[in-house]
Amino acid sequence: MSEKKKLHPVMFAGTGSDVGKSVIAAAFCRIFLQDGYHPAPFKAQNMSLNSYATPGGLEIGRAQAVQAEAAGIPCETDMNPLLLKPSGEKICQVVLNGQPTGNQSAYEYFRKEGREELRKEVNKAFDRLQQRFNPIVMEGAGSISEINLRDVDLVNMPMAMHAKANVILVADIDRGGVFASVYGSVMLLTEAERKYIKGILINKFRGDVRLFEPGVKKLEELCGIPVLGVIPYYKDIHIEEEDSVALQTKNMQATHGKVNIAVVLLRHVSNFTDFNLLERDPRVHLYYTNNTEEIEKADIVLIPGSKSTLSDLYELRKNGVAQSIVKAHKAGATVIGICGGYQIMGQEVCDPTHIESNIARLPGLGLLPVSTQIEGEKRTKQVTFKFLDFDEACEGYEIHMGTTVPVKGAVPSALNTLEDKTTDGYYIHSKCFGSYIHGILDNQVVIDYILAPYAGKLSDKPFDYKAFKEEQYDKLANHIRNHVNMDSVYKIMGAYD
Repeated sequence: MSEKKKLHPVMFAGTGSDVGKSVIAAAFCRIFLQDGYHPAPFKAQNMSLNSYATPGGLEIGRAQAVQAEAAGIPCETDMNPLLLKPSGEKICQVVLNGQPTGNQSAYEYFRKEGREELRKEVNKAFDRLQQRFNPIVMEGAGSISEINLRDVDLVNMPMAMHAKANVILVADIDRGGVFASVYGSVMLLTEAERKYIKGILINKFRGDVRLFEPGVKKLEELCGIPVLGVIPYYKDIHIEEEDSVALQTKNMQATHGKVNIAVVLLRHVSNFTDFNLLERDPRVHLYYTNNTEEIEKADIVLIPGSKSTLSDLYELRKNGVAQSIVKAHKAGATVIGICGGYQIMGQEVCDPTHIESNIARLPGLGLLPVSTQIEGEKRTKQVTFKFLDFDEACEGYEIHMGTTVPVKGAVPSALNTLEDKTTDGYYIHSKCFGSYIHGILDNQVVIDYILAPYAGKLSDKPFDYKAFKEEQYDKLANHIRNHVNMDSVYKIMGAYD
């Protein structure tokens, strides 16, 4: 294949949060890959509890890992050099170039002091990517017109201007007020910033697109910027969500005729993408809940990761969910914990130096004979492992702060053996175990093992999740191609100069 012409970077910025920037960026990563380019995603600053470990054992936002997957390349920290992980109402852990640098309040983080050092770091990350990939598919954060944060913004227009990127403004018509949000976003930019806005995308349109044609003309007249496409709302394409807000739309109740799997809905749930394969498995009905009755109806209860294990454990005890999990297990349900959920299943979780919260110690659910001590150093690593005594090589990743060991008198009973011969997790029996490995449930041997006790309910065949994801990226790319003027996009990016 001949060398492709170097394209200018493109940034998908938004009129607000949750307008669909992440998924649209993933779509364009796949489109450029299909068209023979070598794209890479970039988001200078991401705020999310849904993170991922790079092959080098560093941490980035899961959305950029998904976009890298759509682009057909391994993820790396330069794709998301700055990650903010909320650990309280106003506190975030700051992860810079894949490694945590400490906790800061929102007020501390958005001060001007020290801001230029962060700006240099994110700019350098972009510059390194720009040298190796073509094109860079950038994503903004929230609204591009947060004028109160203009002086400290690292991710939207200042980043676009550093990258000399062509900015495409994404608006969500489904939430209403699309004319005001687009026009207001554009008009609140400075004259210098406005020059970088090269197009508008209207996302999540319901109904007959032809009815919006006069609206397209009005927007173009008002803003002096072309509308590059009106993208219809879809329900049949499944791409990993960035934010746990999406969990609120998922089914919250048990159903008949399938294996019912309840994921305990923690307040600080993280890495909920651990359950995406199970969500798509036709043998399973998976739902998210903190309703005690729905937990007790489940065949399998999954306790997910948490950014604040002690706070969530305290809440589970307070609202009765902890007792319901134990009750469900005694009645025959499988209980599995991942990362923070594994810690919660033990005898105790201790935080004597208050790294995570003001709570020094809480008793766990008592389902596993292990004790956890929260520590300052975070373990972030991609891993290959063997599950129990199965021969298949499995893959996953670790992102956790804390060490979990058997309590005094407990016999060691590892769940997994890693490639370096170290072990992970604790195994009681087929219906009770825990692991630190995120992505453990993306391995078919593990899925088949946990569903085996419920064979009487199963009729459908196992699910090929990797093939499913590839199919979804292609479907998404086709959807975008059908509703976006790709010739105009390529022209904007300099392909036809």
